[in-house]
Amino acid sequence: MDTLDLFKQVRKIEIKTRGLSRNIFAGQYHSAFKGRGMAFSEVREYQFGDDVRDIDWNVTARFRRPYVKVFEEERELTVMLMIDVSGSLDFGTTQRTKRTMATEIAAILAFSAIQNNDKIGVIFFSDHIEKYIPPKKGRKHILYIIHEMLDFRPESRKTHIAAAIEYLTRVMKRRCIAFVVSDFYTQDSFLKEIRIANSKHDVVAIQVYDPRAKTLPDVGLINVKDAETGHEMLIDTSSAKLRKAHTQYWQKRTETLKDTFAQSNVDWVSIATNEDYVKAMMLLFMQRGQIRQ
Repeated sequence: MDTLDLFKQVRKIEIKTRGLSRNIFAGQYHSAFKGRGMAFSEVREYQFGDDVRDIDWNVTARFRRPYVKVFEEERELTVMLMIDVSGSLDFGTTQRTKRTMATEIAAILAFSAIQNNDKIGVIFFSDHIEKYIPPKKGRKHILYIIHEMLDFRPESRKTHIAAAIEYLTRVMKRRCIAFVVSDFYTQDSFLKEIRIANSKHDVVAIQVYDPRAKTLPDVGLINVKDAETGHEMLIDTSSAKLRKAHTQYWQKRTETLKDTFAQSNVDWVSIATNEDYVKAMMLLFMQRGQIRQ
């Protein structure tokens, strides 16, 4: 992609996603995420009804009467976009690829964040950390992020989600909101890593997938290629047994994901490339906002 085409693509995504974030997502984002982080403010004497878990035992021992820590909502949050840049995201059988949808969703989240005066950073990952963009504010920073999402060329085409989440836990010292945008096309478990990450941060998973991953059409003999390994094979889609096995494999993977997110208490949404991601994201935000009330 040459410089002029890239500029046009960045501008096109900015116009589309900034408008959506301003007119549709801004209020929902605020209620769903703003103030989720709590910062230590002061200590005061224990009062009846206070949560005993908030007792500051060092101060209590010093003054020989119970004191509790007082927390207040952080006015400024940090949002980290964890973007899967592995080869499988290039796949698409509808009007757009998984990568295109992931880029638009990430851009909406970025513009929603800066409208709330939050910092935004990015971690591009494959089977290792491809690039880390430290959190900053401002439109210029957002446009740089969109530019990178459109033009970035990863070193690897494979995926290792556990390594990416472990890196998030290590590099982010203060609590943040982390959106993991991926097709979660992996055989490896990341339960341990995401459970630890979500205990320190607020992790939200956004799965993008192509409808053909769910249901294989009957179109006869086709040549398929694994985008991550490069392995090719000829399959006969007219076989009902093959199509059934394909669907069962998808269902098994989905159940594993559901179980992983349930055990780690991570909110998640799954969106097909032929679906309206605006509705799906709005529903996710609304559900989180209702839980907070």
